[in-house]
Amino acid sequence: MEQTILSVQNLEKTYHSNQLDSPVLKGLNLDVKQGEFAAVMGPSGSGKTTLLNILSGFLNADGGKVLLDGQDILHAQQEELTQIRQKKLGYVFQDFMLLDSLTTQENVYLPQVIAGKDQKEMMTDTELLFRQFGIRDIALKYPGQISGGQKQRVAVARALSNHPLLVLADEPTGNLDSRSGEAVMDAFIKAKEEFGATILMVTHDAKAASRTGRVITLKDGEIRSELMKNGSDRSFMEEILHYLGEA
Repeated sequence: MEQTILSVQNLEKTYHSNQLDSPVLKGLNLDVKQGEFAAVMGPSGSGKTTLLNILSGFLNADGGKVLLDGQDILHAQQEELTQIRQKKLGYVFQDFMLLDSLTTQENVYLPQVIAGKDQKEMMTDTELLFRQFGIRDIALKYPGQISGGQKQRVAVARALSNHPLLVLADEPTGNLDSRSGEAVMDAFIKAKEEFGATILMVTHDAKAASRTGRVITLKDGEIRSELMKNGSDRSFMEEILHYLGEA
């Protein structure tokens, strides 16, 4: 039986502005299994970004639990939370978030250095990731010298570099053309199949979502549906588009 890596229980979040209360997450429940690649979709204002920020430990919730490998990150002390972010979570951002002053290789080294990884292990792991994702030839180049698709594959490698329990991806194909987006999704699939990565991706892109095994749709802070993949990428994309058209 697959282990539950992430368990979100009765998660609540309300924003307060000008004496107005705006509930964003309303008792949301969600489980993600080890080795799963799942997508979260929904219209603007549905709570996707808020959910991801809470799961990342960057935003407090008003109620509920977020259990990562059984540890409630909502009630973790700051030092514990720092360790969780460094060693248990990996992040892929829409705008890459690579440091322009470092080579791509150094960008992938950085979180490993911060986590205190052995140098030999760090170099071996980075070499493996660059080889698997087809970016060895840009290891010594700087972010300003490579394409958006290459930057995002570097970002995926960086996210995996400390062998996290969970990778959180925020619109990873949002700034890319179709071809580059496909290459990045190929990298995620390889991360799942070759490295056993568990990935939760927020996206507006039905084509990207169709590469996953499950699509969770949010509306008004609640889970509206869960679509499971039972066929090809194309048939799943058509199912997603059909559902979104009716939602």
